[in-house]
Amino acid sequence: MQALRVERLSDDLSGVQLIDLPVPQRATGDVLVRVKAASLNYPDLLMTQGKYQFKPPLPFTSGLEMAGEVIEADAGSAFEPGDRVMGGQKTGAFAELASVPETSLSSVPGKVSLPSAAAMGAAYSTAYTGLVELCAVKPGQRVLIHGASGGVGLAAVDLAKAMGARVIAATGREEKRGRIASLYAPDAVIHAVGRFREQVSEITGGALADIVFDPVGGDIFDESTRCVAFGGKLVVVGFTGGRIADVATNIPLIKGFSILGLRAGEYARRFPERGAAISAAIAQLATDGKITPAIDRTLPLSRWREGFEAMSNRQLVGKVVFEPGS
Repeated sequence: MQALRVERLSDDLSGVQLIDLPVPQRATGDVLVRVKAASLNYPDLLMTQGKYQFKPPLPFTSGLEMAGEVIEADAGSAFEPGDRVMGGQKTGAFAELASVPETSLSSVPGKVSLPSAAAMGAAYSTAYTGLVELCAVKPGQRVLIHGASGGVGLAAVDLAKAMGARVIAATGREEKRGRIASLYAPDAVIHAVGRFREQVSEITGGALADIVFDPVGGDIFDESTRCVAFGGKLVVVGFTGGRIADVATNIPLIKGFSILGLRAGEYARRFPERGAAISAAIAQLATDGKITPAIDRTLPLSRWREGFEAMSNRQLVGKVVFEPGS
């Protein structure tokens, strides 16, 4: 089978190759899945560089999440051959076949396509854990979402809209504003560079944001501390901007807001019952047609470099989905 292997760490993807590997041997408790679609996430890129908090031993097959069809499972498993499943682990999704723990899989909801299912898991679980679990977002609350052209940011925009929030989508790329607006019709889309507090203040009538969702960090985080309403929450999701920001603790003290760290995968592992409830809630929202993942492009796995480079160069509005075997 073909698989995308990280043979050595590199900043230019030179350590990544598409190679032939033996069919994986399914372990007890695992499900062997024929991968039909696998989505690219920012941690996939970081892991090729050794810059993600999880550092798998080399070599490893890249890919956090996928969707496909069951080939083989244990007797008594919840899944049977032919079932459509979605999920994954920290590695292994960018391959024609994957052996995945049954506990890391769920059924593809309703009429959701396999590419959409592959694009849904990590992004929407991150958005849901941050906005619903940590912040208990309520209808009418003002939510400022950074990185709104990326997979996680767009998922947060989609989910916040579904929850009835008033959404300000923020992007660092002026040319992406129209695409974000056409996808999810947030209440406002802003070009978040420099001093954007005034924009947020004008949009909210001076009330500022009840929740700030920040996957970017750096200068965006710095300015976001000026955009949080008294008693609000600023959720640290990641650092796609490259710089890990510092904050003077007198700022949240004086403004009375909370800074929350979000690690959705770790949250689900530490609180498995909540993780299962999050997955079920996302599946129901998808089944009801209230959320729909945005896919920027679908590529055969042989064109993996195009997808990785588009992410690295911030060309995407939504997710890249690879189709192994095509």
